[in-house]
Amino acid sequence: MKRSELEHIIRAAGSIANDSEIVVIGSQSILGQFPNAPASLLVSAEADVFPMHHPQLSDLIDGSIGEGSPFHEMYGYYAQGVDDKTATLPGGWRERLIRINNPNTVGVTGLCLEVHDLAISKYVAGREKDREFTKELAHHGMTQRATLLARERDTDLPAELRKIVKARIDRDFKEPTK
Repeated sequence: MKRSELEHIIRAAGSIANDSEIVVIGSQSILGQFPNAPASLLVSAEADVFPMHHPQLSDLIDGSIGEGSPFHEMYGYYAQGVDDKTATLPGGWRERLIRINNPNTVGVTGLCLEVHDLAISKYVAGREKDREFTKELAHHGMTQRATLLARERDTDLPAELRKIVKARIDRDFKEPTK
């Protein structure tokens, strides 16, 4: 997905939900902070979104411009309507959202996860594609180990999962946790 495609999804989702702010929480939220992110981080054709002021309309977005919709068939990318509980995120994530608001979003503001918050959600999910994503973030110097460890401490996690998340961070930065 390209930044212009994410802007299109933001614009369309805002129109569908009649909401001026659309939160983007999946991997393509990287395009908020890094509009020209490396291609290795932009392989997904979907953007996970929810309307900030009308989150109950996520299903409407999903049905209108989601996977398999005419929108998806026409453009080759789509929105997945989610909610704010879809991803496990550190405390304070809402205050760090990165804004996308330009002529392409036509008055709708996209609110994208800050890269370290996004990375924590991926470390917690831990699927193979998530592990590749966080590895690429670290490889390209887009995340910092110290910030990730601070965000991990600020995330509500069971003790065993916390150990796993720390190990995943260490793996990406090839340094043991102190």
